[in-house]
Amino acid sequence: MAFDKPGFFEELKRRHVVRVAIAYAVAAWLLVQIATQVFPFFDIPNWAVRLVVILLVVGLPVAVAFAWIYELTPEGIRRTEAADSPGARSEHASRQIGRKLNTVIIAVLVLAVALLGWRVLTLRRASAPSAAAQVPPPASSAVTQAPADSAIPVPAAIPQKSVAVLPFVNDSGQKDEQFFSDGLSQDLITALSQFAGLKVINRDSAFQFRDSKDNIKTIARQLGVAHILEGSVQRAEGEVRITATLVNAADGSILWSQRYDRPYKDLFALQDAITQSVADALKAKLLIAPGAAVQSDRPLSGNLDAYTAYLRGITDFARADETGVRQAIVAYQRAVTIDPGYAAAWAALSRAWARLGGAYQGGRAQQQAFAEARRASDRALQLAPDLAAAHSARSYLAFSKSDWREAQSEAQRALQLAPNDGDAKYLYGSVLAMLGQCRRAADLVQQALVTNPRHADWYYALSQYLACNGRMADAQQAIRTAIALQPQGTGSHEWAAVLAILRGDAGAALAAAQMEPPGPWHDVAVALALQIGPDRGASGAALKNLIAKYADLGPYQIAETYALRRDPDAVFQWLDRAWKQHDPGVSYLLNDPLILRYRDDPRFAAFCKKVGLPTTTDAVAMK
Repeated sequence: MAFDKPGFFEELKRRHVVRVAIAYAVAAWLLVQIATQVFPFFDIPNWAVRLVVILLVVGLPVAVAFAWIYELTPEGIRRTEAADSPGARSEHASRQIGRKLNTVIIAVLVLAVALLGWRVLTLRRASAPSAAAQVPPPASSAVTQAPADSAIPVPAAIPQKSVAVLPFVNDSGQKDEQFFSDGLSQDLITALSQFAGLKVINRDSAFQFRDSKDNIKTIARQLGVAHILEGSVQRAEGEVRITATLVNAADGSILWSQRYDRPYKDLFALQDAITQSVADALKAKLLIAPGAAVQSDRPLSGNLDAYTAYLRGITDFARADETGVRQAIVAYQRAVTIDPGYAAAWAALSRAWARLGGAYQGGRAQQQAFAEARRASDRALQLAPDLAAAHSARSYLAFSKSDWREAQSEAQRALQLAPNDGDAKYLYGSVLAMLGQCRRAADLVQQALVTNPRHADWYYALSQYLACNGRMADAQQAIRTAIALQPQGTGSHEWAAVLAILRGDAGAALAAAQMEPPGPWHDVAVALALQIGPDRGASGAALKNLIAKYADLGPYQIAETYALRRDPDAVFQWLDRAWKQHDPGVSYLLNDPLILRYRDDPRFAAFCKKVGLPTTTDAVAMK
């Protein structure tokens, strides 16, 4: 039998089906908005929000059918009678129910409008700093005035095959055991980095989230990964307990989790089991590129005492100060004493000696440190010719000793052996910049930052390489990022002052220089900035102060200051002094826009030949 359409729609109206549908739709929208705002606050995964949406959609036809079949009366809910039946409600009663439903609809709409207005206001406030961060600061202001987290770029595209290993929690009950749990995390990073197509975040960036209060989704977004591997380690009385969990950052779901209780002697097998389980969960395969080799920092002998000493050295070296370097040397020396065939420990020992001599010593003590570094790297290469860390150590030593060609060949070899290693990419980029190949250097450092996105020093270097390419806006953004990551980092504000000098903004240069922490780099920055300012008396006094305090430590920076004063005779005089005094600043010669002002002076090519550098560069000089 066919419906009489007017009668059907009149019946819909009488039964308030349309009003119920409208009230349900508005209330459902309001519930979805509340869920999307509240659930993340309690770390409720995204699938719960999707479940709410599905249930509400399924519930709409149910609500409509319920409104058609049943009605609300003073006596309660009862089945709706046909309009012409004796038990049908009166027209007056129907209008009362309609008014009540209208009130409900209006109330829900008011709440929905209020929520929508609040969200719009919040989004506008949140987008204001973001928009401001995208607009370059005016030329009259220093780029370092107010660094903020907005200056730290967040990767736009996050590959599904990507993971960050957070530092495993030390559950041993002893703070002194932290080095062991950190070492396990480092080993997992190294092992996972061998898998083709898998993006693995470097320790320097991942370990910044130790004890972080941020949720997994936030941490993963800042590191640019889709997955987080976290866990805990407990070591006591010859036993080790490790708990590891692989989390999908998007919805908080656990892809894999396992607890292991094993004898300590089975540690390496346990580490391999965790690595393979994570790789299987991410569907990653161990494929070695042509010319590459599997890298490992474990002793071939399997000696756990040597490995434990090595792990302690890694933790000490990561402190990045003289005390830490000296303690690392002691730990690495213990490792190679226990196991003389431990190649990775010899390579690490070489790196530590080179750092001690190059950064903290001079004269005879420096030469002795370099000799120890050479001996250690010789041993590492003899034991493991395909160990990338051994070639990197030799490259760092050659760099410190101004042996540019060996630095290049060894850095290149390290990258061939470990093409996924961000440290190897950064090292080779640094060597290329030293040789005047700034474009390739910038590309390599940008690649390295993909797996180490929160390394302030690398952004500092990237800013230098971009500036010598003439990419001033990008260079400025890079130094802003470096400062945001490490506001008190040595040299970052000094370089920000140089960028302002290159723009010809004396006020911004001095403002940036004054933000450099007290010390030699602060004095250098102020002296450089004053050279383009209007106060010639102040600029001369700053130069005299620089010479009085740093003639032995910073002859290269004094040469830069004279370059700003347009005094080429003094520039080359101080460059010669810098070379004689083994000033590491000479390595910046071919990417230094200040010194390159005199690249056409015959003395420049002569100096390059004397120090063993090329006479050409793709860098842009200051006018």
